[in-house]
Amino acid sequence: MLGRITRLFPLWALLGSLLAYGQPTWFVGLKQQIIPLLTVIMLAMGLTLRPAHFLDVLGNRRAVLLGLVLQFSVMPLAADLVSRLLGFDTALTVGMILVGSVAGGTASNVMCYLAKGDLALSITMTALSTLVGVVATPLLVQLLAERSVDVPVWEMLLSLIKIVVVPVVPVVAGVLLNALFHRAIARIEPLLPLVSMAAIVLIIAIVVALNAGQLASIGPIVALAVMLHNGIGLALGYSITRLLGFDERTCRTLSFEVGLQNSGLATALAMKFFTPASAVAGTLFSIWHNLSGSLLAGIWARRSLTRTTPHAALERE
Repeated sequence: MLGRITRLFPLWALLGSLLAYGQPTWFVGLKQQIIPLLTVIMLAMGLTLRPAHFLDVLGNRRAVLLGLVLQFSVMPLAADLVSRLLGFDTALTVGMILVGSVAGGTASNVMCYLAKGDLALSITMTALSTLVGVVATPLLVQLLAERSVDVPVWEMLLSLIKIVVVPVVPVVAGVLLNALFHRAIARIEPLLPLVSMAAIVLIIAIVVALNAGQLASIGPIVALAVMLHNGIGLALGYSITRLLGFDERTCRTLSFEVGLQNSGLATALAMKFFTPASAVAGTLFSIWHNLSGSLLAGIWARRSLTRTTPHAALERE
């Protein structure tokens, strides 16, 4: 029964979004609950992991390196390409490039978890891309957007250093609790995907509600750009990894890591260093990548993995 409810994740995400768009006042007041909800999600995911899972990642350095290369090449270049093809002005182009140049977001960890990906690899990738992004994001924005706007590289770098974007503490707490009380945690483990799903659906609803007024005025061309950008990231993240011979679990993981961006950070940087119009792409991406990610996670959750990995073997112990 719980599995059936979880597999309908895309439906709950869509219904939650429609409800929030129609009745935004029901959710706007919950804005301050986004961080606690993310903490619940990360703790629930940590409870499914053991230290041995992260040791596996050390033996999968090729996947980590590939993920970082794809993260900071596919997404920024795709953002620039889509902006050129659709004839965007400077403000919208800068916004798209910002979304493409930031690190992966915590949404990728949630979707990876629900899609039976390699959660330890996903969390490691998000943490590493965040550290690399402190330097890479300003430099990529300067490289791709410098032709049309002045980019405050140094100021952006300092801001990124000050921002803590990876909620490491609840994940570590979950891993430690699982290591210390594994038998007890195993009894509640079937409930954890449902808890994570409910929390992310509520977060999606809150984000939609907070942007309901703006969504009505945003042109469909920007929505199209965001969908194309996200789709390119998800598709190339999976297909390139598959072509290079990685197993299905790793392919799913890198698809989410490449395609789902920390768009909230991109929105914040756009508002601080550029114009409100530059924040439009990040705002839309925040909504869309949760919906597309939940849809893809729902599809993959129904499909068995085609190849057994060390991570899967650990789960059967």
